[in-house]
Amino acid sequence: MNDVQSYTDTRGISLDQVGVKGLRYRIGVVAKSGKHHEATATVAMAVDLPHHQKGTHMSRFIEVFSRHHENISVQSMPKLLAELQTRLKATNVRVEMAFPIFLERVAPITKAKALLDFDCHLIGQMRGSEMSLVLEVKVPVTSLCPCSKQISNYGAHNQRGIVSITVRPAMGKDGNLHQIWLEDLIDVAEACGSSPVYPLLKREDEKFVTEYAYENPAFVEDMARDASVRLQSDPRIAAYSVQVENFESIHNHSAYAMRGWTRKQKVA
Repeated sequence: MNDVQSYTDTRGISLDQVGVKGLRYRIGVVAKSGKHHEATATVAMAVDLPHHQKGTHMSRFIEVFSRHHENISVQSMPKLLAELQTRLKATNVRVEMAFPIFLERVAPITKAKALLDFDCHLIGQMRGSEMSLVLEVKVPVTSLCPCSKQISNYGAHNQRGIVSITVRPAMGKDGNLHQIWLEDLIDVAEACGSSPVYPLLKREDEKFVTEYAYENPAFVEDMARDASVRLQSDPRIAAYSVQVENFESIHNHSAYAMRGWTRKQKVA
């Protein structure tokens, strides 16, 4: 049969990205425990298209991804990118995956157990022989306002916030990217809030969490800085970014703080 995609195009226009997006696919994300998080990912894959080629071969994206979907991790992404690059005869390749993982959380007093979801994002790019990878987690936390606590005779306003951590893994001496676990990034984010968020709390637990948050007030500025300090000291990380958004309980707007992409250096 004729391979129409391989026909010559005469318009002289190259394209930066062509491929598939909005693909929903079951994946297995390698967990820190050695097991796998089963998740449904929304996937986008693209390659560059030279000016002389009419189209790319869309089916090959799915063929390649289907061979890698059960073992997704920082260290497996280079193999996926390299195979796409070879199979589609491309110079530049990009793969993006958005997916939730579920971790068991234990209530602080009653020890009641339930699952809490965390949104994750994995983006890999190959440009020629140069590869880059970005890993992101979005983590819900509770924050209690230090100013409200200081000025009020009793009580202090508190709210749910989201700590977003984005990292680029460092390259190890063996030439491979350091494995960065989603669970470790989630731990960093949760440690920066006034209290973690729990999916299941009984009355005894709610009392504990309320009082714990009261004793650990934090502005969005505090959380962004505390997360940065922890990420700064992790040798597996080459660069990082932190964003914190609090959905304020006494305002109809959010409070926000960000530390943009920062390569490893002393925190000023």
